[in-house]
Amino acid sequence: MKRIFILVVVTLLVMGSVFAEESVLIDFSKLTADIVPDQNDVPTQNRATLMDFTNEATSNFTARQKVEMKSSLAITNWDVVFSSSAQNITTKHLSYTKEAPSKEWETVMGVRIHFPVEAFNSWAIVKPPFDIPAFEPPATVDDDGNIEAGEESGVTGPSRFEGEPDDEGKPAGGLGVVKNVGTIRSIAVNAYGLNFPHALSVILIDDKGNEKTYFMGYLNFEGWGELRWDNPAYVQNVRNRELRLYPLYPDSTPFVKFGGFLIQRNASSPGGDFIGYFKDVKLIYDKAVLDTERDIDDESLWNIIQDRETARKTGELQRLGQAQIQRYLDNQRQATETTFTPTEGASSSGDGEEAEE
Repeated sequence: MKRIFILVVVTLLVMGSVFAEESVLIDFSKLTADIVPDQNDVPTQNRATLMDFTNEATSNFTARQKVEMKSSLAITNWDVVFSSSAQNITTKHLSYTKEAPSKEWETVMGVRIHFPVEAFNSWAIVKPPFDIPAFEPPATVDDDGNIEAGEESGVTGPSRFEGEPDDEGKPAGGLGVVKNVGTIRSIAVNAYGLNFPHALSVILIDDKGNEKTYFMGYLNFEGWGELRWDNPAYVQNVRNRELRLYPLYPDSTPFVKFGGFLIQRNASSPGGDFIGYFKDVKLIYDKAVLDTERDIDDESLWNIIQDRETARKTGELQRLGQAQIQRYLDNQRQATETTFTPTEGASSSGDGEEAEE
């Protein structure tokens, strides 16, 4: 009987079923551009989330050019990706994100999506400029975008994209990653509606790389409102749950990260421009593992999680590094002239007549 009691207690500790947590997954007010000014002295990157992909660049680039290849989760860097049937030059050109000043929240994400005007179903995803890393170690970033990595590992210690730890050591959240997530009970989005009939969903990515889409509701309201998804399969009473034992290592760090917003337009809804604003995404969830003191530091001994995440990060850096380089090169090749240089001696009146002597 005693052994059965101990087994049940351990199981509950592992599942963390009676200890619900609330965390902010992404907070766009924390993603304003505050470093790396452009030629007009306007900041272009976000200090807290700046990533360096320049290791993929060759030695042909100068130090200044390599700085411009870095990227962050700054609001203006986010991408709008359409379904294949809705994607064309016009929809891509007229769809983007930008910082939006808010009286209530100071700064939020503003989104413009130009859907096709034809009567067919279409969708677009507002996604971060890169796959948000879950185990990125803390770093110090200066105003010019130079990154100096900290000594503490993002695997055994806090991660950059969990947010700065508070006085109790708990990550503040808001930068795209929440760790130790068991069963998700609820998801909430603070969104500003402009009476568009479009549907909003949230995309989350778990520690195994699986993407899940959660339908939040419709944006057919005016002003700020909270759209909420409640897990219909969530079992409140612990006695009614299926009890399972899970290995505590190396799979003891389950997490979710933000994958983007899915905006869906119905064929019967008007096409053209959609405008929306988003403040944050919040989670209520069961802890996967309770915070307990263990006799042996497993990760320091085996380094399984570190090796696994390093391999993921290396592949991601290679992919994104090449993308950043191509974007930089395309930007450098882009024509800057908007008008032709007048031919010497020609009339500037534009009426086609010869200039009088």
